[in-house]
Amino acid sequence: MKHELQSIISGESQVRFGANIAAVLRYLGASKGASTLDKADKRFKREETERLKLYIGNHSLWITHIDLDTYVAEGAEQKVYLKDSRSVVKLNDAIYYLSWEDYFTSLLLHNYFFPDTAYRLSGFAKDGEAVRAVVEQAFVKATEPTDLRHVEQFMLANGFVRIRNNDYLNPGLGIILEDLHDENVLTSNGVLYFIDTVFYLK
Repeated sequence: MKHELQSIISGESQVRFGANIAAVLRYLGASKGASTLDKADKRFKREETERLKLYIGNHSLWITHIDLDTYVAEGAEQKVYLKDSRSVVKLNDAIYYLSWEDYFTSLLLHNYFFPDTAYRLSGFAKDGEAVRAVVEQAFVKATEPTDLRHVEQFMLANGFVRIRNNDYLNPGLGIILEDLHDENVLTSNGVLYFIDTVFYLK
């Protein structure tokens, strides 16, 4: 599985809705050049965002209209809008990640592990000076509260152990999955749906 995940992140293998995400990820990796900045340096992400803007412009990926009347909710990292009865649109500025590369890697990992709620990258939007990725995702209507014990059992069955609060680690794959609380994992007719995930490569 580790080799399979490496192939997906490198763009050699595909996951559901992953083609556009992988293309941006490859561009960012190839366009770093000889930069010596560390990801922890705030200048790294600023430079990366400027390179991302070039890619967006060259591929006509700017989305200029979002129907603000369909606003549903927002968190620290994203704003959520209802597209129709089957899908939502999320605007994410990758604030939880040191780089856009890390954000797009997280999307690919999500699509691999949770294809039922896979992200489709539609384009990008400007929010003042910030750039936000515009992704679509299946709309999930919760029918019952999520029991976090069931989440832990599901994660353990898939090789992830809880390391603190609602954060998990897959030691064999070197993957951390954070923030799996009951607003990010919904239960519909007894089935768990992971709608907001934050993956990191250890």
